Amino acid sequence: MESPIKVFSNWVLSGKDEGMERNHSASVKNMIEYSTKGIGNYSFIDAGCGNGWVIRGISSDPRCKQAIGIDGSAHMIEKAKKLDSKNQYYCKDLLKWSPDDKVNIVHSMEVFYYFENPDHLIKHVYSNWIKKGGRLIMGIDHYEENKPSHSWKQDCCVTIMKLFSENKWKSMFEEAGFKKIESWCHGKDGDWNGTLVVTGVK
Repeated sequence: MESPIKVFSNWVLSGKDEGMERNHSASVKNMIEYSTKGIGNYSFIDAGCGNGWVIRGISSDPRCKQAIGIDGSAHMIEKAKKLDSKNQYYCKDLLKWSPDDKVNIVHSMEVFYYFENPDHLIKHVYSNWIKKGGRLIMGIDHYEENKPSHSWKQDCCVTIMKLFSENKWKSMFEEAGFKKIESWCHGKDGDWNGTLVVTGVK
């Protein structure tokens, strides 16, 4: 069993990181369309940005005036910087890092359940990353209602992979202080319950 950062660092070395975009692009498109609909200029952070594919995409929106990627894997950030010299990337512990200026949108795909206490991260993002009126939007495929994901911790040999229900994730947003909390599942297909999206406004 290895830490999530070690597992994902190995993915970069093997080229497996490139599959993240293929596997998650539809859900991310849904999340970004929802979070940017009807707004003017905005600033954006991708929490757990991997090789930067979401940042490269969002920065092509002329309304996006600042795009920042943060990840705990040095290999991921190194690759992101090689692929993109336009935007900002940081290799930092998400629980300890804060942006110089708070942003309008914090996005995260397949990241929060790799933390021992995801509620601490949600509270940190609420307090230190997001402007008043800004939004956190999170997508995860590993959750209680998505039965095919239950074996992933063993399958991936990763030390931390927290399994919570949709309602538990929503309660963590509420406890952090978020309002207008919404959730939905995107991409249901047979036994696969889809990506659970949870979002709230500060």
